[in-house]
Amino acid sequence: AKLSTLISIFTIAISLLLLGVFAIMTINAAKFIEFIRNKVEMEAFLQEPVTRQDVNTLEKRLLSIEGVDRVVHVSKDEAVKIFKQEFGEDINSVLDFNPLPPSFKIYLKDGYKTAVNAEVVYNELAKLKDVDTVVYKKALLGLIDEQKTSVNNLTLGLGILVSLSAIFLVSNTIRLAIYAKRRLIRTMELVGATAGFIKLPFLLEGIMQGFLGGLIASAILYALLEYAAPFVSLDFASFIRVVPLFYWAVVGAGIVLGLLGSIISIFRFIRLGKAATN
Repeated sequence: AKLSTLISIFTIAISLLLLGVFAIMTINAAKFIEFIRNKVEMEAFLQEPVTRQDVNTLEKRLLSIEGVDRVVHVSKDEAVKIFKQEFGEDINSVLDFNPLPPSFKIYLKDGYKTAVNAEVVYNELAKLKDVDTVVYKKALLGLIDEQKTSVNNLTLGLGILVSLSAIFLVSNTIRLAIYAKRRLIRTMELVGATAGFIKLPFLLEGIMQGFLGGLIASAILYALLEYAAPFVSLDFASFIRVVPLFYWAVVGAGIVLGLLGSIISIFRFIRLGKAATN
């Protein structure tokens, strides 16, 4: 069954290629989401007037709140510099006084960079006496949490579907090989061949199909990523890179798919062989 074997190999390759693309998208989407999470920060604006002693006391109280990793004090003069960097205007040239209040930039620990946990920290910050207002990108964190769940569910569903399709195709290919050799198999049974001796070649065939399909898929994935890299900015180049172990994982997944497909066919072969001779 040379033709069906080739079709099976390329089908496994295409299936693994799709799985590889989904895996790369999932891995890099998770990296990108964490990249955005790390950019999200809280800023607590202080009530004026505020003394240096008040700032030191408040800094200690902020660091004592569960979920707060570190804080950075931004004075009124530093706030003017930040305003100029972001908007290109010097506020002192427009107004004869500095309306920008001092503040603390608050960076959260990894487990608190979600909408639910960030809200807990926000409520604790809002209770502090010297804090006027607290702002952070609440809507962005909520959107990140929602989209992360959706992407994971979609990728998992598609991955399962493609995997089952590959197993089914390998199984059918092995069944064709078994059916084509049914009389030879029956003769081997009659002369005393063991079940392992009869089944081993079909197991090896499934493994080989999966191995070759995995190699082809890995080569295509490598070529696609290398081709895409020059067209991506340096800021996002790391999001389309994978470690070399990933390509071997694709080959390993191909072997597993081929082995599962051949095992399924071998269980059916026992009934098929008996039916063919009756």
